[in-house]
Amino acid sequence: MSLSEIKSRIAAAESAAGRVPGSVELIAVSKVQPNERVEAVLEEGHRCFGENRVQEAAGKWPQFREKFTGVDLHLIGPLQTNKARQAMELVNVIHSVDRPKLANALARLAQELGHCPDLFIQVNTGEEEQKAGILPQDADGFVAECRKLDLPIKGLMCIPPVDEEPSLHFALLAKIAERNGLNGLSMGMSGDFESAIALGATHVRVGSAIFGARAYSA
Repeated sequence: MSLSEIKSRIAAAESAAGRVPGSVELIAVSKVQPNERVEAVLEEGHRCFGENRVQEAAGKWPQFREKFTGVDLHLIGPLQTNKARQAMELVNVIHSVDRPKLANALARLAQELGHCPDLFIQVNTGEEEQKAGILPQDADGFVAECRKLDLPIKGLMCIPPVDEEPSLHFALLAKIAERNGLNGLSMGMSGDFESAIALGATHVRVGSAIFGARAYSA
C-alpha cells in the first residue's frame, strides 16, 4: 500500500471520528527495512519515522539526516539503560519509558546534556509477562514519579496482545491518559490504526503497510 493511501485512510478515520484534520501523526516504522525503501519514503516528503533499536537507528539516520532536513525520529522499541545516552542524542521522541530505572537514567542524562526527547510511557495493557511496560494499575504512580523527575512526559503507548480485540486496549490506554492529564496516545499499527484513531490516537505506527514485508536477515 502506498504512503498516500495510508495518509488518505488516516484522514478518513480522523474525519469519521470528528477529529481535527492532521491531528494524527503517522510514524513510518522503518526498522529492518532496506535503506532504499526508507529513502524512497523520504523522497516522497515524509519525515516522521520509527525505529526499534538504537544501534540500527544510529547506523542509518545520521546519513539520512545529512541528505534530508526535518527528520523526526521516534524510538518505539525497548530501551536498555546503557543505550539511553545514545538514544537521547539521536532521537526526537522515546515511546518506551517502561520502568523506574530507565526514568531515573533519562532524568540524570537530561540534567547532564541540557535536553531530553519527548517521552511516552509504555503501558502493558494486556499484562503480558513477556512484554515490557508498566502495568495498568501502576501507571498513575509511575506518571507521577516521572513528573517529579521533571521528565517531559507527553503521553502513553501500548502494544495490544495479538489475540485480543485491540480497541479494548486502546480505550484503556485513553482512560489512563485522560485521568493523568496526558494528551499523547501512541497506539495503532498497520492492521488496526483506524480503530486507534477513533479512540483518540495521536501517533500511529505503520510499517509493513508502507514498506512491505520486513527484510529480516537470515
